Amino acid sequence: MKLYLALFIFLISYSFAKAQNTNITIDKNLNLTCAFEKVILKNPDHNFETFTKDQIKRDDIKKLIIESKSPNVLNIKNLSNFIDKIELDVKISNKDVVLIQALDRNKNYSESAVLTFKTGELIHEITTNINQKEKEKEKEILFYNCKNKNQNT
Repeated sequence: MKLYLALFIFLISYSFAKAQNTNITIDKNLNLTCAFEKVILKNPDHNFETFTKDQIKRDDIKKLIIESKSPNVLNIKNLSNFIDKIELDVKISNKDVVLIQALDRNKNYSESAVLTFKTGELIHEITTNINQKEKEKEKEILFYNCKNKNQNT
């Protein structure tokens, strides 16, 4: 799990430097259900503290749709209202992973996600107050276990 978190943070950091990336190498359409497992919170009350589904209420994702078509189409639906409405800054999809990232117009709010096909693990990061001092930035890193409705992911 820590390896995935480190990989996720690296990919997000790397992708901020190379915004507008598109790398779609496969054609794949997925219809997933994702069960919430845990969240890591960084805010004024919590400094990267982990809470399980028994400790904090977060909704499962009942119908996450990923449409991936080579060379540059990657549509994500039902991950969040923000992702549904915005053009993704970074979108990568290959046989192993889907990586997305989007920033709001003011670059003060971002959402990123990594889905690993092999394990079905989805990590969804939400960062607010990006332009503020480090103490005022807030982050939510949500972990889900996803399964393809048509087959095992």
